Amino acid sequence: MENERKAGRPRSEEAHQAILSATNRLMEATAVRNVTIEGIAKEAGVGRPTIYRWWDSKCSLVMDAFLDSAAPKIPFPKKKSPVEAIKEQVKRVVKLLLGPSGRIVAEIIGEGQSDAHVLEEFRERFFSKLFAPARAVIEWGKETGELDENLDTDLAMDLIYGPIYYRLLIGHQPLSKDFATVLTERVIMALKPISSKAL
Repeated sequence: MENERKAGRPRSEEAHQAILSATNRLMEATAVRNVTIEGIAKEAGVGRPTIYRWWDSKCSLVMDAFLDSAAPKIPFPKKKSPVEAIKEQVKRVVKLLLGPSGRIVAEIIGEGQSDAHVLEEFRERFFSKLFAPARAVIEWGKETGELDENLDTDLAMDLIYGPIYYRLLIGHQPLSKDFATVLTERVIMALKPISSKAL
């Protein structure tokens, strides 16, 4: 019996990953609103009950699939100062959003304007998990003195990432490597301790 359980586990894990990969392929090929559970099941080679074993809706599956794809591409660099880590990670976020991921994020947020559940899932499954390391690095910067110790961490997050999503959604100016560089330089100046700004 124990051997049977061990033999079954890889198949279950493979099906789980196949579903995530299939969802990402479909989102890259068509608009998020056109992706369906039926289409994902067909693309992944599984039945609908297999999908519903792990996800209760297309929305939750889409978020997990995108997180699975995006998270490895924008990690925070290790063994650097908090400020340098933020600068490099912002460049990675911009680079990610310049590709198909940018369109997918914009479409997910767009869907959320008429469906509050979509935005809730976006915040809980994607935004909170993906940017939790950013909060940790900001707190680290406050502890080391590179950033103002009285800084509101949520406000700092908005200052760093808000302009990126503003350009992504409004499209009035392009996202670019140069933009990421200038953005972080200016924002870091605002986040530094008052004494450092005076120097």
